Amino acid sequence: MVQMDSVWMCAVPVATIWTSPESIRELDESGITNPMSMNRWIAAMTLEERFALCKENSIQSQLIYGEPVIVKEIQNGWAKVIAVWQRSVKNRFGYPGWVPVQQLKEAEPVGESNGVIRVDVSKCQLWNLDQTPTSIVLPFNTILPKVETTEEWVTVKTPDGKRLIRKQDVCEGSSIHHFEKYPASKAAERAVEFLDLPYFWGGMSSYGYDCSGLTYNMFKACGHFISRDASDQANEGIAIPIDSPDTWERGDLLFFADESTGKISHVGFYYGNGQMIHATSSKKGAIELRVLAETHYAKKLSAVRRYDKGAGSL
Repeated sequence: MVQMDSVWMCAVPVATIWTSPESIRELDESGITNPMSMNRWIAAMTLEERFALCKENSIQSQLIYGEPVIVKEIQNGWAKVIAVWQRSVKNRFGYPGWVPVQQLKEAEPVGESNGVIRVDVSKCQLWNLDQTPTSIVLPFNTILPKVETTEEWVTVKTPDGKRLIRKQDVCEGSSIHHFEKYPASKAAERAVEFLDLPYFWGGMSSYGYDCSGLTYNMFKACGHFISRDASDQANEGIAIPIDSPDTWERGDLLFFADESTGKISHVGFYYGNGQMIHATSSKKGAIELRVLAETHYAKKLSAVRRYDKGAGSL
């Protein structure tokens, strides 16, 4: 075991943060490699095997390419990490868990900054400097340091060195907290772009979201960082009366509690006209837009929260 406190970066399109190294099943081997393919891993699982990741508490969250983590220790090829961009009550510095070391690279000093880019499409190709494609397809919301911009290309710094991304696929900001900011209603509208995307427990990428991964990432796409988990999100923003649905607005978050424990177990966006858009693990196992009253979630509604510039959480 090697003890350390250093900054590393995710070096694959999506790296899963596991509860422990012992959480891995035989069928998960393709999810811990480098290179890795989320499509191949998801395709190898039945719906029940995907849901088992939740039931067995195997997965905590995910990282996407270039996302920084603090590595606390390395043990038998696994790194104990804290995902510093994912706010959580589990650790004051970010979301904790375990990631295979081969899916990480030690971060190098960024040097003089020209700002950052964020991938603003569902997925996009990462290119070599000679404009030939790399093997990496970047998921939505990937953030990387910017080197320079031309009419067609943006040169970025990646865990693998300087690379290119088509300018049309990204938006630019001066820092991760200084992209253009949009209201919560826009976050709900962005979620529509991912209808039918498979539900994936712990999912934080455009290969598959879980319920709070969807809300977190749609707010991230609108320039705001909220907490990672639904239970934490339910303590942020402004409380809106749950018995006055005529006061709800598009972009409000709807929280649902387990009937036996009272603990928050699900979150979705209110979309207006009595509708909710959410990533559901029930039946369909995908992101869907539904009339709330027609779902089994309706009777579990426990809180409505509004996230706007006055909420103190964005």
